[in-house]
Amino acid sequence: MAENNDIPEMNLKDNYTPKNPAVPSGDDSQVKKDMEKTKKEIEKLKSFIVKKYNFVQAVSIIPPQAVKSFVEEEIGDDLPKEKFETLAKKIHLNIIVPDNKEKKIPEIKKAVVEQIEKAKQDVWVYVRTPAEIWEMCFDSKFELYSGIAMSFPLYDKGFLGAVRVAEIHKSMVVQKFEKYVVSYVMGGSLIRGDAVKESDVDVFIIINDTDVKRMPRRELLDRLRSIIYQYVGEAGAMAGVQNKLEPQIYLLTDFWEAVKDAHPVMFTFIRDGVPIYDRGTFMPWKALLKMGKLKPSPEAIDMFMSMGDNTTKRAERMLMDIVMGDIYWGVITPSQALLMLYGLPPPTPKTVVPEMKRIFLEKEKMLEKKYIDILEEIVVKYYKGYEHGKVKKVSGKEVDKLLGDMEDYIKRMKELREQIDKRVQEKTIEQIYKDVFDLLESITGKKSQVAIMKSFEDDFIKKGKFSLQSARILKNVVSARNDFKKGKLDAHKVDRARRDADILIKELVEYSQRCDLINLEKSKMRLKLKKGFAELLNADGETFLFKDNKVFKVDKKLIESNMDEISKAVENQKDKKEVEVGSKVFEILKKELGEFEVLI
Repeated sequence: MAENNDIPEMNLKDNYTPKNPAVPSGDDSQVKKDMEKTKKEIEKLKSFIVKKYNFVQAVSIIPPQAVKSFVEEEIGDDLPKEKFETLAKKIHLNIIVPDNKEKKIPEIKKAVVEQIEKAKQDVWVYVRTPAEIWEMCFDSKFELYSGIAMSFPLYDKGFLGAVRVAEIHKSMVVQKFEKYVVSYVMGGSLIRGDAVKESDVDVFIIINDTDVKRMPRRELLDRLRSIIYQYVGEAGAMAGVQNKLEPQIYLLTDFWEAVKDAHPVMFTFIRDGVPIYDRGTFMPWKALLKMGKLKPSPEAIDMFMSMGDNTTKRAERMLMDIVMGDIYWGVITPSQALLMLYGLPPPTPKTVVPEMKRIFLEKEKMLEKKYIDILEEIVVKYYKGYEHGKVKKVSGKEVDKLLGDMEDYIKRMKELREQIDKRVQEKTIEQIYKDVFDLLESITGKKSQVAIMKSFEDDFIKKGKFSLQSARILKNVVSARNDFKKGKLDAHKVDRARRDADILIKELVEYSQRCDLINLEKSKMRLKLKKGFAELLNADGETFLFKDNKVFKVDKKLIESNMDEISKAVENQKDKKEVEVGSKVFEILKKELGEFEVLI
């Protein structure tokens, strides 16, 4: 329930302005002055009340349409018409005090009346406790309860907001389903008097299903329930309060069966509930229960007694479910995730413990033994022990310890993830740096980082062999590596450096391949034989002959070779600029092939 400061701002002038019905309506300045004066007087009176009696739960103004019922309740219905009309013109102020302050009501009323007379205000005062309001409902004086629930709040610690949201929801439900609603009853902490500002408003709605013919009873319940629950949000918005309405909906036949079986929930509901709408059903049940006429059958007593027999076993099963379900998977799942983050394929649960131990404790030394012990205890001792029948139950003390260990383990896994991420980032940035500078060395020669970058700038960028973007990317790669070593780089920057480096690496590879192709073409010769053609390839000081879809190595004579040997020679040739063919090669070829011509 809300304190006064939490009440939605409601302007007395805009929402409800108590006024003398005899004063003609209009926009003249006198009317406005009267309204402002009334507003200030009521506000001053409210401040006096809550300051003098800080235990007051609510102060509100009864709406004009409910005044007649309140006057008749207070004075009687035989009041002369003239006196009634005079009384009806007054502002009717309702004050609610806690039940334990009932004895102070005469004192409060006297003090408030004196203040009213002193200020010459035209106000009539009611002072009530929640118990008196509930009594109105027990007497089926629902119009009085409705008047209080829908009164304009000047001050409210939450009581008015709670009854208002229930009243609005009740009105919506009854207006829509009056034929089927038997009773609409409030219960819970609000009725018991121990509600706090966060308390929900518990209501029970009983639906008459005794004359349903066109559809199954369950279908009726489901249809009504969906709409009734929909009205919950609407009622809360209209009431302007934060209290959550919690409706429980029962079919009349099911409710009656539960009453006959003396179900404790239903007995509590009947005993403590307060109807704010009833078609003559709920109050008779309440009276019968009070008279001791609602008694459980022997079968019902046996059923409820037997429930106690299974409580211990059920509690043991629940504790075991916590360990086997929540705690086990609470440590297994994040462990699997980290092993996959490390680079392993998705591990099965049974391999998680040995893999966590092997990778993070023994190999990487990133995890303390304490956490492997926690994992082993939960997985091996309890989970595997349960599977093999060695663990049949756990105590609450064990569950508390395991929950604490699980929380500690999960916290450490989050830290381990950051460690792994950092390690992966480090490997990524180092690999990027190595790949880029290995390629640069292949085209500039083996030099220091500074010399390679200068050579790349002078000999390749400035001469238009590479774009300015390539120079920028190279500088960014070097800068990213330096930042990471200083602990300044994050995962996003590493990823950006990787994407940029891919562009540069692709350009360097293409350039290197073009250079290799040019060198390779320089080392080739085409021969015209007496019959057909042949081709020579010179690489790494060796000569290869391609003839009739075969490959030969020229070495004193033609020796059959293969593409692997050629690839190796071509690869070794990359670091050598000059390609020479000795005269002996041509002598051997002439001897083996006969006369030939070299084609240029």
